[in-house]
Amino acid sequence: CVLCGRTDDCPEKYGEKRTYVEYNLTVHYYCLLMSSGIWQRGEEDEGVDGFLITDIEKEVKRAAKLKCNICKRKGASIGCVAPKCKRSYHFPCGLQRECIFQFMEDFSSYCWEHRPVQEFMDKEPRGASQCTICLDLVEHLPVYTVLKSPCCKNAWFHRECLQYQALSAGIFFFRCTVCNNKDKFQKEMLRMGIHIPEKDASWELEENAYQDLLHCYQHCDVKRCLCKKGRDYNEPDSKWEIKRCQYCGSRGTHLACSSMKSWEQNWECVECRSIFAKSGKYSKRKRHALATSETTDGTTCLLEEPPPKSPRQSSGSPRSFLLQSPKIMCQNLSPCSHLEQPASNRVTMSLSPVMSNRNWSLRHKHLRQQRREVCNILKELKVQVKTKTTRLNINAENIWSSALKGFRQRIFSPTNTIEVNFSNCKNRSKTNASAASKHHFFQVLMLHLQNSSLFEGSSGKNLSLDFQAVKENLYFEAGKMIAVSLVHGGPPPGFFSKTLFNCLVYGPENVKPALEDVADVDVAQTIKMIKYADSLSSLQSTLQDCCEFLTGAGCLRPVTALCDKNMLVNDILIYHVIKRITLPLESFRQGLKTLGVLEKMQMHPDLFSSILCHKPERLSVETVYNLFTIHSSSDVNKVEGADFWMGYLQDVASGESAVTLEDILLFVTGSCYIPSVGFDPEPTIKFLHIRYPIGNRLLNCLELPITKTYQQFKNKMELTIRNTLRVERE
Repeated sequence: CVLCGRTDDCPEKYGEKRTYVEYNLTVHYYCLLMSSGIWQRGEEDEGVDGFLITDIEKEVKRAAKLKCNICKRKGASIGCVAPKCKRSYHFPCGLQRECIFQFMEDFSSYCWEHRPVQEFMDKEPRGASQCTICLDLVEHLPVYTVLKSPCCKNAWFHRECLQYQALSAGIFFFRCTVCNNKDKFQKEMLRMGIHIPEKDASWELEENAYQDLLHCYQHCDVKRCLCKKGRDYNEPDSKWEIKRCQYCGSRGTHLACSSMKSWEQNWECVECRSIFAKSGKYSKRKRHALATSETTDGTTCLLEEPPPKSPRQSSGSPRSFLLQSPKIMCQNLSPCSHLEQPASNRVTMSLSPVMSNRNWSLRHKHLRQQRREVCNILKELKVQVKTKTTRLNINAENIWSSALKGFRQRIFSPTNTIEVNFSNCKNRSKTNASAASKHHFFQVLMLHLQNSSLFEGSSGKNLSLDFQAVKENLYFEAGKMIAVSLVHGGPPPGFFSKTLFNCLVYGPENVKPALEDVADVDVAQTIKMIKYADSLSSLQSTLQDCCEFLTGAGCLRPVTALCDKNMLVNDILIYHVIKRITLPLESFRQGLKTLGVLEKMQMHPDLFSSILCHKPERLSVETVYNLFTIHSSSDVNKVEGADFWMGYLQDVASGESAVTLEDILLFVTGSCYIPSVGFDPEPTIKFLHIRYPIGNRLLNCLELPITKTYQQFKNKMELTIRNTLRVERE
């Protein structure tokens, strides 16, 4: 190298070593960047990355007069920028002497005496912890070789580990490995001399790097396969669909080969069944519980579309009305769940019809008011969204992996307007497809997240512990997707448990979990046995049986009195529901910070719980009627059609029509739900002298025909809406 005089070729330390035969020139890239007397005066393709050859030759002559304060040889091209400091040195010598080189702005260099240092609080512990990159111990000392995260209190790294991580991840993916913070973390690391190259991550540049993740196991492994087309044949939605083992996912069976009547049934392979049988934990109860709660051992394939937890119900199904009955509502609102009460104490509570209906009405009126206020808050956040668009190409057969790829692409920005293009959808008009596709994408994405292995529980979901998901940073992506969905017109998630919501808003240290937050049936059963032990001897016997579990949870302690069980139960709940998922929770919180959503949640917790912890109510005549504003150009007093519109909505709600209220909303806006942020523009109605109704999704405007009779109006509505939606679905 003409600047440092060394022949070493070590790109990680000195940058790429480049040789230009025509100029008789060899130089390390970092030596050139850090030299004090040279600037990039050319374009990127001129000279050496913008450094002109003539300027390099002048810098070599200037450096030849300067002696290195470290090795005492000539050619020291780098000087300390501290005032009155006259030290000069070669780049490799500076590294050895622990100088700091800042790869930003003016590319300043600081000698060993004037280099910037990190501030350490006197109260900070001076012990040791794991470097989260190499997993070796790193001592908490204010030395050159150790760096502390600016965004996490207990995150410490080896300087060398961080430098290798930065070179691999590049500027787009280099971030804190604990909390996922990017801006604050990168700013501090650049100040402390970590070089973050402006390039894509190394794993993104590798061809077909993720190809293996796109394949799901599809092979029938039962002893006698009944399928005539072979063990590898798989036909979705039929008896020849392949179901994978719910535990390991690496064995499969055709539904018919294992006498399974539907996809909803769970199946485990012989190997997993034998393992559970030997451990003594295999029971029918466990098998039934897993129908409503996914396994959390990290083996579930996150790139496949998981089955829903229960059969899909139409909005007008009997089950939907059942959920609104006073008796069931009272059970849902009961402070103690069936898991928490002993069998002898379980009583079905019911109120008088008048009281229950009144409570139901007041509760939902309050929720509607809260959701209107949330809508206004989200509209404030939506101001950040620019007109510049980002297109997401989504494979309808694999929503999760294509969504993940889209959100992780370098050009994706949550402040850009999002357009969604489904790769297997054809023959749609560009304008209408854009609105409908985006609404449908967010709806399916939220459903996938709800049923994925990132969450556990039946109705109110908590975060699960999936090590593979932690490694792939999927909890952060899930939080980011939910935040983007809320601001960009997606549906309210509605599946958070109160415990998860409180952890996000108030911090996990201020939350007390309950027994219903425990999704694992075996753990719940253990806690119940401890909680309802009626004597000291039975309590001690129970603790002896679950000694291994308590040791792993860090809750094993001597019990001398029966009242000690309450504190023990509380400790187990805090460990299993909160402490166990500390990393996923922090990562999920960082994702929710996207577009300022988490900050608004913490400012207005009561309002946001209405959309995050409660399912959206079914569309009603009143909701749909109030959603639309009759356009001022329509003379409502003279147009009898306004009454026809109200009458038609009542017929649809009562089941006297072939379409649903959701179909009407989809026809007009491209969405079958009301987004949390509302519609933009707000839906309107026009009464015009036209033959058939028109749904203008660009303006969210429903143009209705003026007819002489209600029957004519109804027939035209039915025909147009049914045919339009049928063509779109095909």
